[in-house]
Amino acid sequence: MYATKDWFKASWYAGKDMLRPMLGGLWPAEQPDKQEVPVMVPIRALGPSYRERITQHLLQLEASDRYLRFGYAANDEQIRRYAENLDFDRDEIFGIYNRKLELIAMAHLAFSERPEHKHCAEFGVSVLKKARGRGFGARLFERAVMHARNEGVDMVFIHALSQNTAMLKIARNAGATVRRDGTESEAYLQIPPASLDTRMAEIVEQQFAEVDYRLKKQAKQFWDFLASMQEVRTGVRHAAE
Repeated sequence: MYATKDWFKASWYAGKDMLRPMLGGLWPAEQPDKQEVPVMVPIRALGPSYRERITQHLLQLEASDRYLRFGYAANDEQIRRYAENLDFDRDEIFGIYNRKLELIAMAHLAFSERPEHKHCAEFGVSVLKKARGRGFGARLFERAVMHARNEGVDMVFIHALSQNTAMLKIARNAGATVRRDGTESEAYLQIPPASLDTRMAEIVEQQFAEVDYRLKKQAKQFWDFLASMQEVRTGVRHAAE
């Protein structure tokens, strides 16, 4: 949960760097030595129209990361099949974009199809290698748990390989109980019922993410336009030489 001042501070940082040029192919907020970071990470709920972006995100995962994410060495065809079978009506998909509108982190909150387990959901996450070390996995887990609470879920599960220490750390830090069975581990987090605060927080977070996405989209279009104009000017100059 965030205080009102945090929403304003995050909004300021979300738009502050977007109209500043990229340095070395990175936007200012993505520079490794950047000291100021947003207090919030804009996380969008993704619908069926983003299925191809989700596919491309997962295809960028290296072989070892695919193994940790899916529990097996998923090939390109298996990843495409997974993305094609995502049920956006039943489940919830969350994503984090960088300033080039690339999906750099994604979470899948899968709700149980069985009526006797309707209060349970399973969480899975993937973060591109270049975007790690920023807490995106933990933030996606927090966002998914908030949504699960608001949907009446009281137990969130994480099924992961025991060697997936990053995922298990996220679960433990959130207070989940982790049980190991050979090469696999099962983490489960008991969550309290929804409240007015969690419902309002989810609405505000989603609106914040939508505003952030629109700002990023407009900024990208602006810099793409400037880049195309620069190419035209360079071409004219070379032609005149």
